[in-house]
Amino acid sequence: MKAYAKLVNNGLEAYDVVNNLHRQGFTEKEIYVLAHERDQTDRLAEVADTNKVGISEEGMFETVANLFRNRGDVLRSKIESMGFDSYEASMYEAELDDGKVLVMARH
Repeated sequence: MKAYAKLVNNGLEAYDVVNNLHRQGFTEKEIYVLAHERDQTDRLAEVADTNKVGISEEGMFETVANLFRNRGDVLRSKIESMGFDSYEASMYEAELDDGKVLVMARH
């Protein structure tokens, strides 16, 4: 099942989107944020009270494989694990390269 996805320009916009998703009934475990830099993703997830794409979404094999991949490959893997195809994942990852933040949600 494909997740909802929205690209935003910064953490403040991401926070607004996350709050809107909470109002629509999504829980913190159903909302994910992703930024190009891992520490930015961690900070956004903590501040916005969301989840990060991890082992339960990607599976053990992909999570371990990500230890040996470059950041772009890791991001595409995480996006694909949310139900997007490789073309969509590449498109979103290119936007993350440009400093955007991706908010995703799925029930």
